[in-house]
Amino acid sequence: MHEGARILTICNACRYCEGYCAVFPALERRMNFASADLNYLANLCHNCAECYYACQYAPPHEFAVNVPKTLAEIRAQSYQHYAWPAPLSTVFRKNSLVVSLFLLLALIIWIAATNRSTAAAAQFYQVVSHRTMVAVFGAVSLFILISLTIGVIHFWRESGEGAADMAALKDGLYDVLRLTYLYDAGQGCTYPQEGRSLGRWFFHQLTFYGFLLCFASTTIAAIYHYVFLWRAPYGYRSLPVVLGTIGGIGLLAGPAGLFWLKQRADLATRDPTQDGMDLAFIALLFTTSATGLLLLALRETSVMPALLAIHLATVLALFLTLPYGKFVHAIYRLAALVRYALERSHAKGRNTTGH
Repeated sequence: MHEGARILTICNACRYCEGYCAVFPALERRMNFASADLNYLANLCHNCAECYYACQYAPPHEFAVNVPKTLAEIRAQSYQHYAWPAPLSTVFRKNSLVVSLFLLLALIIWIAATNRSTAAAAQFYQVVSHRTMVAVFGAVSLFILISLTIGVIHFWRESGEGAADMAALKDGLYDVLRLTYLYDAGQGCTYPQEGRSLGRWFFHQLTFYGFLLCFASTTIAAIYHYVFLWRAPYGYRSLPVVLGTIGGIGLLAGPAGLFWLKQRADLATRDPTQDGMDLAFIALLFTTSATGLLLLALRETSVMPALLAIHLATVLALFLTLPYGKFVHAIYRLAALVRYALERSHAKGRNTTGH
C-alpha cells in the first residue's frame, strides 16, 4: 500500500496521463491515498498499461513509476480483503490452480459415485435426479450470492459513499457492458504490448457475453421446467439450447483468446503472482464450455453419464471459486465505475453551484 501511495502521489503531481482512463481523474480528486482509496483506484484500473508506456518516470528512472503493475498488486490484495469468508480466500489465493484441480476431481468422483444410471439411453435426470441438482446448485448459488454481496457492501461502505443513484448505476453499467476503457473509440488498448489492439476488448466481450448467454439459457430452462412443465433434454432448436450453444462457443473462444494474449503480455506491466488465479479461472471457464458442448453433442450416446458428471463437477468448481478468483474483478470494477460516476456527478454539481 505504501508503494501505491508513493506512485500515485507522483502521478498526482505530474498529471500527464489524466486523459487516458478513469483512474487519473479519480486520483486527482485526492490529496492523500488511504487504503480504501487505493483499493478503489486499483479496481478502477483496467491494466491497459498505456500510462506505463507514456510515463517519463517509468523504470529505469529512479522514481520507478509503474502504475499498472502496482495497481494490479493492490487489486489482488483487495480481492482477499473484501472476500467472505476470509479463510477460504486465503487458501484459494495461495494455491489457485491446485485448489481448483483438487476441487474439480473431488466433485467428479462424488457425482460419478452418485450416478443412478449408466444406460446409453438414460436421460439427464436418470443419471442425477432433478431434486439433487436443484438442492446442490441452489445451495451453492445462495452461498455465492451471499459471499459476493457481503464483499461488495464492504467495498462500498469503506469508500464512504452514500447510496448510488440511477444515473451513476446506468453510467457504470454502460462502461462495463461496452468495456469503454478497453475499446477507446475503436482504437483498443496497449495490451499485450505497447501497440494498440482491440484483441483484449474482443476476447473479453466474447467471454462476458458468452457467460451471460449461458446464464440466460439456464434461466429459460428453469422457466420451461417449472412454468410450462417441459422436461429436459430440450430440442436442438429450442431457446435454451440455442442460447447455450452460442454462449458456449463464446466461452471457448473468449478464454482461449485471453490465454493467448496473456502469454504475449509485457511482463513489466503485470503482477506474475496472479498467474495461477487467472489461469484457474480461464481453465474452468473453458472446460465448463467444452464439456457442455460435448454433452450436448453426445447426449444420446453411452458416454453421456460420464460427460454429465464431468460437466456438472466443472460448473460446481467454477461456481465455488467465483467469490475468491478472478471473477470478482468484474463485480468490484462495476462498483468502482459506479462510484466514479457518482464522483463526477458530485464534482459537476459543485462546479455548477460555484463551490
